[in-house]
Amino acid sequence: MAEENKFQKLVAEAKKNITEISPEDAAAKLQNKEAVIVDVREKDEHDEEHIPHAIHLSRGTVELDIEEKVPDPNAIVVVHCGGGGRSALAAESLQKMGYKNVRSMAGGLKAWKAAGLPTSKHA
Repeated sequence: MAEENKFQKLVAEAKKNITEISPEDAAAKLQNKEAVIVDVREKDEHDEEHIPHAIHLSRGTVELDIEEKVPDPNAIVVVHCGGGGRSALAAESLQKMGYKNVRSMAGGLKAWKAAGLPTSKHA
């Protein structure tokens, strides 16, 4: 097996410190208005296809902009990306900022779509 690259190692370390949830659990929390979904992919990725009602805060600015979009540190925040790596890093970072109920959606948008859950395209 090929040695993990530095990004994969960083993600593996982050995953030890965060909680992941399935796309189905994330969808249920969104439907029940229990959670905010934050898409940490790049703007062009989000514009192409995204989870309905997800807030877009790209990975590069999530720490800068999260307090404006989600001021309550006790809110359930589910972060997702394309495959689960960037969201794991974002979840760890938000926890360090004092967000107490951060979850990373395992498998990202790929897993969401594989589960047959709905997506939207930017109009």
